[in-house]
Amino acid sequence: MFSVVSLLALLACSVTGSPAEVRNPPVTLPMTRKLAFSNITDLLRHDEARLAAFTEYSTHDRRVNVHVPLTSAQLSETYQWGYTVAVGIGFPFITYNLIVDTASAITWCGTGTLYLSGSGVNTEVPVAFNYHYGSFAGTIWEDKIIFTEEITIDGMKIGVASTAQGILADGVLGIGPTALGLGALPNSPQEMIPTVTDYLVDQGIIIRPVVGILFQPIVANAVIHGQLTFGGSDPAMYISYHPDFTEMTTTAPSSRYWGINQRITYANTEILAYTAGIVDSTCTFLYLAIDAYERYKDATGGIVNQANGLLQISPNQYHNLPSLEFHIGRRTYRFIANAQIWPRSLNHKINGGDNDIFLVVKSLATPTGAGFDFINGYVFLQRFYTVFDSGKRRVGFAETAFTYADSN
Repeated sequence: MFSVVSLLALLACSVTGSPAEVRNPPVTLPMTRKLAFSNITDLLRHDEARLAAFTEYSTHDRRVNVHVPLTSAQLSETYQWGYTVAVGIGFPFITYNLIVDTASAITWCGTGTLYLSGSGVNTEVPVAFNYHYGSFAGTIWEDKIIFTEEITIDGMKIGVASTAQGILADGVLGIGPTALGLGALPNSPQEMIPTVTDYLVDQGIIIRPVVGILFQPIVANAVIHGQLTFGGSDPAMYISYHPDFTEMTTTAPSSRYWGINQRITYANTEILAYTAGIVDSTCTFLYLAIDAYERYKDATGGIVNQANGLLQISPNQYHNLPSLEFHIGRRTYRFIANAQIWPRSLNHKINGGDNDIFLVVKSLATPTGAGFDFINGYVFLQRFYTVFDSGKRRVGFAETAFTYADSN
């Protein structure tokens, strides 16, 4: 029988080129988009819960307890939004579809597909983590992780859930900074669990702790919706130039995540002054500090739609909509007019008409200067190849075939 892992091996081997950062071949996996939500309320509640988690973490040195009221209880049972990657765990392996999360550090499974392994070792160490849109609690096991038939990790510490809420996948693959796992072990809150990237480096599979991500905008008939590469950036995934890097911010609380500094302009007008924020794969929208959002709203002429809370503009306003320009490090990244709008093919999901035009920029709850003044969410990441380098504490971006696509 042709296994999922065999398929992953073929896909990984089919990628041309070698990463710029490493000598060893990268580990490249296809990602699948999960897109199932009943209405805009699900998306907004998910993001609000995510923002609450960031806010809570900003007021503590670490996450300390998973047993708090969960916003996920308010989400519909069919809600799914994000990207998953198929990973084999154990021997004989079982394939688990894990959510790719750039703002957490723990890899775990056991919800959806139950964990059954003949090779796993139960350490009996309790583990618990709260995402606010969901949570899990269980124990730490050591087991084999299989990316392809040639690329495996031996004895990786993973969480195996005994209870979980709000995670409509088989678990989570955390690729955030390792320190985000602090507090996940209730009996040893200062102990950090190595991430999957850490294990790949420690076992000599990759040279440097670098992760590259390509998200694909929502387009018809797309077979693979994204690519996840461990060990470097993959030149096959971007165009025109190599990723240009900027140092991670030192401004808290953004510095705890994949935080960067940036400035945003619109039609030569400054929307957001140079400040700190984060890059996050599971927040849906582009979030700006209150004052920056108001400047963007005024500049675009957008009016808040009472049915979905998004800014709405007319076809004529869209036709004349300038690019948002993100000034990050040495480069300027153009977020074109089409990138700034919600996919019209999904308007029926957000209480909109077929030809309505909604903007994907939303407001945070705090003004500029909070140390957490923007979130470059999924709508941004689907336009730029993104590289997370924890070894050198930097984040890089490059243009892709989707940067200037008219897909929305």
